[in-house]
Amino acid sequence: MKTIVKVGLSTCGLAAGGRATYDTLRSEAARGHFPFEVTSTGCLGACHREPLVEIVEDGKTTLYGPVTPAQVPALLEGHYNAGSHPEIAALVVSERADRSDYPFLGRQVKVTTQLCGVIDPLSLDDYLRFDGYRALREALKLEPETIVDFIKQSKLRGRGGAGFPTGIKWEAALRSRGEAKYVICNADEGDPGAFMDRTMIEGDPHRLLEGMMIAAHAIGARVGYIYVRAEYPIAVKRLELAVAQALEAGYLGPHALGHGRPFEIIVKEGAGAFVCGEETALMHSIEGLRGMPRMRPPYPAQSGLWGCPTNINNVETYASVPSILLNGPTWFAGLGTERSGGTKAFALTGAIVRTGLAEVPIGLPVREMIFDVGGGIKDGRAFKAVQIGGPSGGCIPAEKADTKIDYEDLRAIGAIMGSGGMVVVDDSTCMVDLTRFFLEFTQSESCGKCVPCRIGTRKMLDAVRRFTLGEGRQKDLDDLPALAEMIRTTSLCGLGQTAPNPVLSTMRYFRDEYEAHVQRRECPAGACSALGRA
Repeated sequence: MKTIVKVGLSTCGLAAGGRATYDTLRSEAARGHFPFEVTSTGCLGACHREPLVEIVEDGKTTLYGPVTPAQVPALLEGHYNAGSHPEIAALVVSERADRSDYPFLGRQVKVTTQLCGVIDPLSLDDYLRFDGYRALREALKLEPETIVDFIKQSKLRGRGGAGFPTGIKWEAALRSRGEAKYVICNADEGDPGAFMDRTMIEGDPHRLLEGMMIAAHAIGARVGYIYVRAEYPIAVKRLELAVAQALEAGYLGPHALGHGRPFEIIVKEGAGAFVCGEETALMHSIEGLRGMPRMRPPYPAQSGLWGCPTNINNVETYASVPSILLNGPTWFAGLGTERSGGTKAFALTGAIVRTGLAEVPIGLPVREMIFDVGGGIKDGRAFKAVQIGGPSGGCIPAEKADTKIDYEDLRAIGAIMGSGGMVVVDDSTCMVDLTRFFLEFTQSESCGKCVPCRIGTRKMLDAVRRFTLGEGRQKDLDDLPALAEMIRTTSLCGLGQTAPNPVLSTMRYFRDEYEAHVQRRECPAGACSALGRA
C-alpha cells in the first residue's frame, strides 16, 4: 500500500507555515530516500498544533505537529527508522484512526467536519470515495415531503444562531407557491473569533453543495446562492472549484444525475458588512441593493429573494443534511438533546490551552468543553468566563460552567449559542473592558436603519467606555440595564436585538466589577490603564 503524507493547508495551517512544510516534504519525496506521496488536506480542527502532518501507511496513521520545514528530514528519518530521532516523539499528536488518544480530538463527535483534514478538498474523487453525493442520489428517489419529514424528525435546528427548526422552515418553503424558488447558504461569518464556516468550506466544500442540492429538491428550487464572506479567499476559491467539478460531473446542471431537476449554484462574495449576516439584508445584497434588513413578516419562505419563496440556512445546517439522509433522522436526533438533535461545531479561542474547531454533541456541559476538550486555561490561571455566540452573544461565568450547551439552557442564563464562537477569558480579563470591545464592534457594524440600534448602541458604548476611562457616573450604571433592554426589544433585526447581550450578561454576573469602576475608580483585573488596580 502506498504511503501517503498529508499536510493541512487550510487558513490556520498556512498561517502557521504549513506551505513551507508541504514544499519541503515534496522535495524530500522527489529525492526518493523514502517512498511516499504528499497531498494537502483541510483543517482537522487542532489548530493549536499546526502545521499538522499525517503519515498513513499499511492502514496505520500517525499525526505529528507542529512540524516546521527544518524538522522534516528528522521527522521522516525518525518515522521510518524508529528511534533514530527520539526528539520526534514529542511531535506525535495521535497514533489512532479515531484520535481517541488525543483529548481535543477524541472527545469530539464529527458529523459536519468528519472529512475535514481527511480528504483533499480540491479532489471530487476523494469526496466520492467517502460516500460523497450518495445522500443526494437517495434523496432524488424520495418525494420532497418525505425529505422534509426526515429533517423534522432529526430535530435539526438552524446552526446560524436562532436555532429555528430546519424542517419547519423547509416545509414552509415547500408549501409556498411560486414559479421560481431559491435556496441560499449564509456563509457570511463575521463574528470575531469564529471560523466554523471557513473550516468546513475549506476542508470539505462538496458536503455543503450536496446539502444544498438536497434542500433544493425538497422545496422545488432550481437556483442556489452561497453568500460567502469575501475575506475568506481560500474558501471562495475552493467553493468555485467544487461548483465547477460538480457541474462537469453532472451533479449540477440541467439534468442533475441524469434524472434530477435542473439546479445551479452561484457563489456570491459578501459585501463586507456584519449586518449582511441577517437574512433579509443578505438577500438585499444579492439583489444588488444596500445590505439593510427589512420587517418580517413576510418571511423568506413566503417572499424572499426577488419576492420568491426562499430557504436560507447556514453552512453547518446544510452540511448536516447528507449524514441525516444516509444514517437516518433517529440517529441524528439521538446525538443531541430532547429538543435539539445532532452536533454543534465551536471555535475555541482565547485563554485556553487547546484552541481550534471542536464539534461536540449538543448538550455537552460548558465545563467539559473548556477543560476536557480545550485542556483548561493557559498558564495555570483561573477560568473566569466564556463569551459564547459572538459579539452579540452572552457571557457565561465560571459558576455557570455546568450549564449544558443547548439553546434553551443557554437562553435561561442570558446567553445564546449563536453561530458557535467561544472566547474563553481568565482572571486577568476585565469584563467591563471586554464588554466595551464587543460593543465597539456591534455599534460600528450597525446599518443605522432603525433608531434603537443606531442611537442605542452608541449610548451603551459611550457609557461603558466612560467606565473604562474612570469617567463613569452612577446614573450611567443605573440606567444601562433599562437602555439595553429597550434596544433588545425594539430593534428591527437580530443585530440590534442581541447587541445588548454582553451588557446584560456581564452586569448580571459581574456587577461588582462595574461598581468598582464607577464608585471606586478601580479595575479589579488591572486591565484598564486609566484606573487603579483593586
